[in-house]
Amino acid sequence: MTTKAKLLAVTIDCAEPKKLAEFYHQVTGLPIQYAADEYAAVSDGTTTIYFGRVPDREPVPWPSPAKQFHLDFRVPDVEKAVEEYVGLGATRPEFQPGVTDEGVRWVVMQDPEGHAFCVCPEKS
Repeated sequence: MTTKAKLLAVTIDCAEPKKLAEFYHQVTGLPIQYAADEYAAVSDGTTTIYFGRVPDREPVPWPSPAKQFHLDFRVPDVEKAVEEYVGLGATRPEFQPGVTDEGVRWVVMQDPEGHAFCVCPEKS
């Protein structure tokens, strides 16, 4: 039988850990637990996102097969959240596979360092 693992955290490579921790703190409400030039973290004790400094990291364009991961967040009002996150430094790429003629199923965004994340309605 395979040993079952419990996810501890997600670590995101970035150029400026403190800056990205502040962005995700604003997006998620998770408190900043640690912030230094090389490493930062937001966490509520259960959910943790770490940010590790990789100075030469190159953002991956969207869409791209080079994308390795993305985070999904549920919000009560997708368009309002998108507007607020753009105000915090995120971008909304032109290509939106979750936006159809029937409405918005989700919106793909990129954080200030170019990592993709999706903003999803609470009921999706």
